[in-house]
Amino acid sequence: MLQDSRKYAKITTHVLQEMKLKSEKIAMLTAYDFSFATILDEAGIDVILVGDSASNVMAGHSTTLPITLDQMIYHASSVMRAVKRALVVVDLPFGTYQGNSKEALNSAIKIMKESGANAVKMEGGKEILESIDRILSAGIPVMGHLGLTPQSINKFGTYVVRATDEAEAVKLKRDAGLLENAGCFAIVLEKIPAMLAKEVTASLKIPTIGIGAGPHVDGQVLVLHDMLGINLKFSPRFLRRYHNLNEEIKGSVHSYIHDVKTQDFPNEREQY
Repeated sequence: MLQDSRKYAKITTHVLQEMKLKSEKIAMLTAYDFSFATILDEAGIDVILVGDSASNVMAGHSTTLPITLDQMIYHASSVMRAVKRALVVVDLPFGTYQGNSKEALNSAIKIMKESGANAVKMEGGKEILESIDRILSAGIPVMGHLGLTPQSINKFGTYVVRATDEAEAVKLKRDAGLLENAGCFAIVLEKIPAMLAKEVTASLKIPTIGIGAGPHVDGQVLVLHDMLGINLKFSPRFLRRYHNLNEEIKGSVHSYIHDVKTQDFPNEREQY
């Protein structure tokens, strides 16, 4: 039976907790602009992540590292102008919270004040607990992120599956518990073994959102441009493409070019 979370008038962190308790799966997608955010919200998406993946899909960078706090606020503000129902979570970008809890707090406050977003997301476990504590003390909800953490790509050196060895798996489980105890309202688990994700999910009272973490989590997230087939260069095993907009848009542009060149557009009905 399809679980319809559209029965909730507004998704909040408390609603996500209620969904976990009722075993209702959480659907989450990224968005970075007003138009797509409008579509996602009207379709009934539960959570919109204004991800630092905007660095890749919107700006063309090879990693998430270059995007700035002000650029994240620009994207988040655009999304917030569209959203009426979904919970909007914004990534704190690289360099705005690591190693400096005061800067982390200032970064989170700036995002919340200038964009009107509902929460922030941060990558890491024990090493960023001080920053998480400081942000939570200001009343700002925090979503955690463990497993493959793209902001640490220069440390890992690769985007392979994380926590496949026992030591890293133990650390991930420990970090998940620390994030929950600190007060995070949910945790993204990225590209880790499905059975490990299942174990972590069962051990937590807060929801887990998977991306490449198998089916035994409380929800799923994908990058919108990947799942719609706008970006065709990224094809990991966990990605399901629900469309091929790349080809459809190209086809429409080809038709437009043809109609302009042959003077078929505009016709008599399309002029004043």
